[in-house]
Amino acid sequence: MNDYASRVLDDLKARYPYQPEFLQAATEMLVSLTPALNKHPEFEQQSLLERFVEPERTISFRVVWVDDQGKTQVNRGYRVQYNSAIGPYKGGLRLHPSVNLSILKFLGLEQILKNSLTGLPIGGGKGGSDFDPKGKSDREVMAFCQSFMTEMYRHIGADVDVPAGDIGTGAREIGYLYGQYKRITGLNEGVLTGKGLSYGGSLARKEATGYGLCYFMENMLAANGRKIEGGTAVISGSGNVSIYACEKATQLGAKVVAMSDSCGYIHDPQGIRLDVIKQIKEVERGRIREYACRVDSGTYYEGSRGIWTIPCDIALPCATQNELDLDGAKALVQNGCFAVGEGANMPTTLDATQCLLNHGVLFAPGKAANAGGVATSALEMSQNSIRQSWSFQEVDDKLRGIMGDIFTKTAEAAAAYADSETNYVIGANIAGFLKVANAMMAQGAF
Repeated sequence: MNDYASRVLDDLKARYPYQPEFLQAATEMLVSLTPALNKHPEFEQQSLLERFVEPERTISFRVVWVDDQGKTQVNRGYRVQYNSAIGPYKGGLRLHPSVNLSILKFLGLEQILKNSLTGLPIGGGKGGSDFDPKGKSDREVMAFCQSFMTEMYRHIGADVDVPAGDIGTGAREIGYLYGQYKRITGLNEGVLTGKGLSYGGSLARKEATGYGLCYFMENMLAANGRKIEGGTAVISGSGNVSIYACEKATQLGAKVVAMSDSCGYIHDPQGIRLDVIKQIKEVERGRIREYACRVDSGTYYEGSRGIWTIPCDIALPCATQNELDLDGAKALVQNGCFAVGEGANMPTTLDATQCLLNHGVLFAPGKAANAGGVATSALEMSQNSIRQSWSFQEVDDKLRGIMGDIFTKTAEAAAAYADSETNYVIGANIAGFLKVANAMMAQGAF
């Protein structure tokens, strides 16, 4: 590792020993940046890394709401406004009991690079709360969202900070948040993305992250003499990203044989029936174990990590951070998997990533491969700004082009800076970093 990057990382470890997810993301990024930092000594003179790894602003607040039994509940809310060098802060709101500052800082740091790679003028940010919408009534979710926005509204705006959805924050939550923002400010503007189609949302936004992942994989595989068509795929998770990655992978000719949720996974050697998954997850909000009760060829297994033991050509971890560990990576290698694409944010541990790279598995890092969601969010911002609504095909065509451009940037940076032209981890980090770094240098110290 570059001496400058090493000192910055040591300082982060000393300052934030209680933030493991953030330190993991920072380590992966700083190690990858060594070739670029060696070529740009001026970054050290301007303390650019020290500025890059610290959020411009971190906001934390309490969220007080009343449940259906009339009891007052208190949650913690956050917004990490990380970097605005190339545009307004942009990043999702995660609602999950695991949410803390470490997780949001890791997500925000990744978001800076991801947003940069899209080529669109958006900076990086992230936010959320330890509130769990699962099992809550619509009224309870509305009460929480209204209280959350009552604090957050003063920190966001269409040209300042534009949050979106993430784990636990779907169309219902975005609607309640947007309604409260309008109620307080009187403004009808594109302050949130992932909105409903009846009030400024974009077609193809729901599908974008999963579709974009498959478009990136299509480009990566083609560049290396491979293809999705005819391959067997395993996709972890069964949320928005997983469902539409499954849909697009199937359209491109792959056979998806396994999906999961937090309790376990299903294996269907005849190919996952996505209509059944959508009914269980999108309509009934049920557990994936129900699939095995409805499809004779499906088998359910307790424990979600076992999904990586199923033989496949392509693995797409799309659930949550650090779900693919070293044992899972070894199982994939042993069973002949030739490509892994991260649909979730940092779903692969550092040692698992290294294992895959060491064994020649083509690896698509999340900051490049799952950028389709935020890219389409930025397209939603554009539609809101010009008061237009594009067709599904128009948005999908733009998305496909953006993901192709992201792969090209990633591959070119890998060829220029990495020891291996297929080390897309280094390629994505450097390509995303340099654009933001150059913007920060041009704007002076701030």
